[in-house]
Amino acid sequence: MHGVDLDALTRWMDQEGLGSGPVLAAAPVGGGTQNIMLRFVRGGRSFILRRGPEHLRPGSNAVIARETRVLRALAGTDVPHARLIAACTDPAVLGDAAFYLMEPVDGFNAGLELPAAAAGTPALRRELAFSFVDALAALGRVDHVAVGLADFGKPDGFLDRQTGRWLGELNTHLALPGYHRVEVPYVDEVAGWLSARVPTDWQPGLIHGDFHACNVMFRRDVPAVAAVVDWEMATIGDPLLDLGWLVATWDLPGAPDEFAGLLTRAGGLPTADELVARYAAQSDRDLTHLDWYVVLACFKLGIILEGSHARALSGLAPPEIGNRLHTTATRLFERAHTILDGAS
Repeated sequence: MHGVDLDALTRWMDQEGLGSGPVLAAAPVGGGTQNIMLRFVRGGRSFILRRGPEHLRPGSNAVIARETRVLRALAGTDVPHARLIAACTDPAVLGDAAFYLMEPVDGFNAGLELPAAAAGTPALRRELAFSFVDALAALGRVDHVAVGLADFGKPDGFLDRQTGRWLGELNTHLALPGYHRVEVPYVDEVAGWLSARVPTDWQPGLIHGDFHACNVMFRRDVPAVAAVVDWEMATIGDPLLDLGWLVATWDLPGAPDEFAGLLTRAGGLPTADELVARYAAQSDRDLTHLDWYVVLACFKLGIILEGSHARALSGLAPPEIGNRLHTTATRLFERAHTILDGAS
């Protein structure tokens, strides 16, 4: 049911002492991810289960294990997140899939829903946007060593290897039978610019890896973030890449639905410069080279999204999704090129 064997889940929860009686009101939770999320009630308590997709990819269980570790590490920090309840790394329990249980978050995803108060009040939408930056600044202040994530990534050389890493990913797109040439603009120019200007002085920390407005839940009672979600790309690197990611995806012309949806279309939001100023007021990180991080974010995310276009051309993904994401990838590379043109 919903990609989850509820009888097997019940037996495991019995062993873990997590409620009693049957699993009730099981229903899928949407939100733009291929991973399965299931909301249910047991023993009067609500749970959210998260596992890999129905057809597991080779790294699906490792991703779930990494997400579990991040959520466990964030307990006690001021980063808003869903509280981890329990995790199962034994793939034999639930049809070969690792999974975890977390507390439900009472909030809304502004890419999919905009409550009437926010929809009708520009000042409230501005506060939502600023609270989004506040959550990012809180993440940037996490001492990853102190919370047990010292070995969660490989920060040495993190920035130096980014350009080559993502050019390599683009080459894998070219190996698909229907994608005969790179179809996004300015790739070589952007790659060369990035390689020639890698920042040399930076502070490692925990990064989300895909920080945009569709990956947070906002509270319904006050303009604040209830939880940052979807930690599958988290690692130890340079937290300024998350800020660059936010700027790269903020109010991107021709591509609002990918990153903020209803919130972007409603308008009345802070500018990217205002968001950066809000971050700077809460961080001791040097933002001198922020343009480099924005360009890297455009480059990396554009290549990731172009992969869907390549798969669509090869018959491995729906054409309408491939075309839409290709447009977004193109806009990202255009934004990167504009920054290059304006750089000294």
